[in-house]
Amino acid sequence: MFDTMTITKVGGAVCAALLVFLLGGWAAEELYAIDNHSEDHVSGYRIALPDDDSPAAEPEPEIPFEEVYAVADAGAGERLWRQCSACHALNAGQNGVGPYLAGIVDRPKHSADGFDYSDALLALEGAWTPENISSFITNPRAYAPGTSMSYGGMDDVEDRANLIAYLATQ
Repeated sequence: MFDTMTITKVGGAVCAALLVFLLGGWAAEELYAIDNHSEDHVSGYRIALPDDDSPAAEPEPEIPFEEVYAVADAGAGERLWRQCSACHALNAGQNGVGPYLAGIVDRPKHSADGFDYSDALLALEGAWTPENISSFITNPRAYAPGTSMSYGGMDDVEDRANLIAYLATQ
């Protein structure tokens, strides 16, 4: 059963397997090894940090909402409307979780028929001008503390202008 030829074949197979692993390990070591022994070579990326004495970069000034709203794209606002449509409707008189938004631009605040407004919104006076809507949807809880609107806010001024331009067409 175990003659000399079988033992020689098994020994040769074991040696061949060890040679494959040895060569594979050597190739992997050459491909993926990091040589940190020289002072000129540093692994990773260098990140340039500003000196403590250097002045901080001035933040980019935000473009006023009125200028952005003047060139707003109602078509782009229609895509943004999908976020609002979860709670609001564009059909007059169709209140959902939030009041309907048909004709919201320049409409008096808390004037959607049949909607039960929170005390925070009832305390607000005036109309929903584009600027007021922009301030409200930037951060509803800061604009009307105590509001029941759970929306986190829309930071981008262009998105707000496009959305309000779309609402103005409804």
